[in-house]
Amino acid sequence: MVNYATAAVEKAGVMRGLVSTNRVPLGSEIYNRLLETLYDEAAALDERRFDDWVAMLEEDLLYTAPVRLTRNGPNKDRDVMRTMMHFDDNYSSILMRTGRLSKSAWAEDPPSRTRRFVTNTRVAECETAGEYEVSSYLYVERSRFDVAHNETLSAERRDIWRLVGDAYKLARREIIVDQSTLGMSNLAIFL
Repeated sequence: MVNYATAAVEKAGVMRGLVSTNRVPLGSEIYNRLLETLYDEAAALDERRFDDWVAMLEEDLLYTAPVRLTRNGPNKDRDVMRTMMHFDDNYSSILMRTGRLSKSAWAEDPPSRTRRFVTNTRVAECETAGEYEVSSYLYVERSRFDVAHNETLSAERRDIWRLVGDAYKLARREIIVDQSTLGMSNLAIFL
């Protein structure tokens, strides 16, 4: 049974943190391997090794980033709108986007220089054996062209990682960006 104890008021509007209460303890083998996987993923994306990143994805992947709203009063916790997205990708569209970025994408020519910092990682077992919820915070620094200051973005990521053979693969990712108005000129990078 799903426990929404860590979720906000309306399950359909906002769901943050872990849903499962079957926590995987920090320092355990599963936790350490998943954390290492997140670090490897960040390095692959920062180094624009898209083939390595795609190899970490499941073919039933859903990769979304709903739009954030600013609300007050009784609706202040209902600030994620899942009917409008910055990203709404699946495995096929990710393949098209990475292929375009590897060859020629106007928005990334010259390519951005990025650093992804992954922290506050929490892991829990899903009801399906071999699948794990992974909640993490993401901070991205992005340098473009010869501009002296970097663009930044912070977000929470809610993932499902699946053990396939001896490696974990990403099956679901929801990115909840902290800004309702993006501080980046575009989102031609993956989060």
